[in-house]
Amino acid sequence: MRIAALISGGVDSAVAVHRLVEQGHDVHLFYIRIGLDNGEGDCAADEDIEMCGYIARHYGLPFDVVSLHQEYWDHVMDYALRTVRAGLTPNPDIMCNRIIKFGYFDERWGHEFDKTATGHYATTLVGADGLTYLGTAPDPVKDQTDFLARITYAQLAHAMFPIGDMPKSRVRELAIEAKLPNAFRRDSQGICFLGNINYNDFIRRHLGEKPGAIVELETGRKLGEHRGFWFHTIGQRKGLGLSGGPWYVVRKNVDDNVIYVSQGYDTQKQYGNVIHLDEMHWITKDPQLTEISFKNRHTPEFLNAKLTRVDDRRFTIESEQKVQGIAPGQYAVIYSPDRKICYGSGVITL
Repeated sequence: MRIAALISGGVDSAVAVHRLVEQGHDVHLFYIRIGLDNGEGDCAADEDIEMCGYIARHYGLPFDVVSLHQEYWDHVMDYALRTVRAGLTPNPDIMCNRIIKFGYFDERWGHEFDKTATGHYATTLVGADGLTYLGTAPDPVKDQTDFLARITYAQLAHAMFPIGDMPKSRVRELAIEAKLPNAFRRDSQGICFLGNINYNDFIRRHLGEKPGAIVELETGRKLGEHRGFWFHTIGQRKGLGLSGGPWYVVRKNVDDNVIYVSQGYDTQKQYGNVIHLDEMHWITKDPQLTEISFKNRHTPEFLNAKLTRVDDRRFTIESEQKVQGIAPGQYAVIYSPDRKICYGSGVITL
């Protein structure tokens, strides 16, 4: 097959390329370039592109750098800023995969190939109905299906995940065996294409600061000040600057610019059983399930729950276990009870 392989300079996408070549595919490498929000270049991107060039030469493959700068800032980061300004918690990685990597890239370049391959830790499987489903990776710590939970069926059907069936340790071993130049390179911890940009610095540059009170929910006592409610999310513990903790953010009043906190590791104010969802998106089709497993953040752990339909867009999750840090604006990702299939996701609401 002719494969468009998205490569980042990291070890995961490099090993994905290695496996594709080993399997005999006709592979063309692509790096999606996103400049900084001031329109200037990014030194980290230059380093990544240089590494991608090494990988291309190592395997004798064609390599192109393509730009989706404007599309990224117009859609992904504009969504993030709008969500944060509204007092909600965004997930730019989820939107980046749907809109950029499997969206604009496929529309402009990837559609010319049989498949678009990435280094995501995910799998695909064909159900008894003959349809393709998004499957979880066997490495629960690295599984990235939650970041893919808004892609469309057409995007999934055109996608390949060459390393999704491997644990991270084996990916590193393969990179060493193949003598890849980035075999020991550290994993990126950045948000999608933001890379090494500090997220709070990014928010501060665009939204500024807006000092307000940090208040203990149970007593109404003012404990300190924050620099803007948009720097904090429900369930957050670090970065509050309060003594006598631990303190957790349990509520935000956007209109009054107040952050409410509660004390203690086991404070019940940071837990809940019921999660309300809107904008439900099913990748392949509505599974018509009532018993599910789910995640409300990027974590190896799944929670068991009942899923109740309100209408086609709105659903309610009733978790068997207490859920920490239910943050409106984030996504709850819906899985089969056996955790093998990722069916889709909905936006958490109040």
